[in-house]
Amino acid sequence: MDTEPESEAAAQWQLVTLPCGIEWSGRARYAAAMYFYWRGEMDAQTLEIYRYLARLDAEDPADVLRRYKIGADWLDRLKRGSLG
Repeated sequence: MDTEPESEAAAQWQLVTLPCGIEWSGRARYAAAMYFYWRGEMDAQTLEIYRYLARLDAEDPADVLRRYKIGADWLDRLKRGSLG
């Protein structure tokens, strides 16, 4: 059972979808990605892309996921723009 308030998931969603190019956005996206990974909503390969890009604020994780053909479920979720 999920005991976390929905507002926490919404706050993490805002962070994981931060636009590229904002200072420290890569680190914020990675931290939020860890949240979704620990909830079982992101696979390890996808999380690894966010980790790799944590210091590269201008790089879009979705572009990298598409390039390496991994994280299809996560990419679909990003496309839908939804938490669930």
